[in-house]
Amino acid sequence: MRPRCYTALHPFLKMRTTLRKLLGIGLVSGVLLTLFYWWVPGDDSTVDIGTRHGDTIEKLLEKTYKDILSSYPDISYHIKDNVAGHLALNMCVCETEKETIRNRLPYSNLLFPRVWAQNLQLAFLGNNEDPEGVKSRRSQEYNGFRRRTSTPSDVLIVAEANSPLQYPTQGVEVRPLKTIIIPGLGLKENPRSRHMVNLSAELGVFDVAATVDEVTVIGAGEKSMVISSPLLLSLNRQLQFVTYTNTLFHPSTADTVQFATDRHRSVFTIKVRHGIIPKLYNSRSSGEYNISALVTIATKTLLRYDKLQELIDSIREFYPTVTIVVADDNQHPRPVTGPHVEHYIMPFGKGWFAGRNLAVSQVSTKYVLWVDDDFFFTASTNLEKMVDILEKTTLDLVAGGVREVTGYTATFRHTISVDEGGDEGDCLHIRKGYHHAIEGFPNCVVADAVINFFMGRTDKVRQVGFDPRMARRGHLEFFIDGLGSLHIGSCSDVIVNHASKIRLPWTKTDNDKAYEKFRYSLTTDERKASDEVYYFKNRFKCMSAN
Repeated sequence: MRPRCYTALHPFLKMRTTLRKLLGIGLVSGVLLTLFYWWVPGDDSTVDIGTRHGDTIEKLLEKTYKDILSSYPDISYHIKDNVAGHLALNMCVCETEKETIRNRLPYSNLLFPRVWAQNLQLAFLGNNEDPEGVKSRRSQEYNGFRRRTSTPSDVLIVAEANSPLQYPTQGVEVRPLKTIIIPGLGLKENPRSRHMVNLSAELGVFDVAATVDEVTVIGAGEKSMVISSPLLLSLNRQLQFVTYTNTLFHPSTADTVQFATDRHRSVFTIKVRHGIIPKLYNSRSSGEYNISALVTIATKTLLRYDKLQELIDSIREFYPTVTIVVADDNQHPRPVTGPHVEHYIMPFGKGWFAGRNLAVSQVSTKYVLWVDDDFFFTASTNLEKMVDILEKTTLDLVAGGVREVTGYTATFRHTISVDEGGDEGDCLHIRKGYHHAIEGFPNCVVADAVINFFMGRTDKVRQVGFDPRMARRGHLEFFIDGLGSLHIGSCSDVIVNHASKIRLPWTKTDNDKAYEKFRYSLTTDERKASDEVYYFKNRFKCMSAN
């Protein structure tokens, strides 16, 4: 064994090693504490939310559906004009009412109002300088709308006969009081002397759009219909022509259909609802984003005209022609003027969320950007980035970050979930963090609640709305109301600055003191109103947060 030459120095080395360990532990602890302070829990996964998922499955289902419909080609049938004439043809024609003797009677327009029609395409595009460009933008807008609003539950799925009944499990829809053919009905069983199926519903009646030889149909035009035949192929051919007509008007409901034999029973639903009317915005721009045509900036002010003017000046430095909408509930309002500035006066102290509602109600652009009146724009306030992510993804709203005077940038990312709680109400859980990153957009994630600097689709923000009972305080309430209907993102590299709130007591103006008193001095009734929103309106029995 080789001699240890450092024996005499060993105590010193041991002490130095101990110091090293202590310093290492301190350094690691400091790093961990720093990471703990800055770390926000979230999923490290990155998800593509720019396209509709399930396209491959849809194509497979579409092929299967076509194969089902193309079966039994050798079995003849006879069209029933009185039923088939009510079926939708996947096309519509606008026609005026034909001229009759009744239309020529005195006061006929009062007694028998005539149907009128207008060719909107001709009316709008007839004098347009770029009709093809308009049509292209309209098509692009509609495709984006469909991408955001359609879900896999809208796809037609037919359960092949394992029971031995074959029927659609989802994706069947009829407009109120209209008629459809029920797709995918079939029976797969061993030969019998007579094959028979029964259909029954609650909100509509059944019929057949065509008849097949050697098939008996009993109960056509009624809520219950029996179809039978000694030939299974003929029965299945007849089932391809079964129609359903909704007879009880309701703008959005579903009918439960029972499809059965003497031994087996299946149940499926038919959605009864109007089609979703799209809200498309013609921004009249192509290529690079025209922010002035796409975005309106909205804010609410009270007792802070100096801050408001700083906000407007900063916006004008980077976006000189974008429209700014100001909701103002000051007791003694002052004029707020300037190019592309709209100033709306409210009753004194009407409140924070009421002002948001007013401001958003006046927006006519595709997107609305919300900012507080004590924010101000910088070169990092890149609205083009926010528009880009909304244009290319299914997000309804995207937030940025707010840089405080200390240099810290806040994003206020939270997730929200609700657990069912029985008769006493549900449980609301709010946690710091986010769900996942967004593919193709570095620094952007998906969350449920974000900072008070966000851009949203105008129609979706209006749809959720702002509860006007939130007069002096309110933020999370909007996102709780939007849970399930708003798809929300947050990008930390789009930043607006926050004016300093640090004021020495002797430097505060009377206006500063009045604002603080009005903003932070909640009355007992206002606290009760806040509690009522959670407990009664949202039916929560408890709330947890971190």
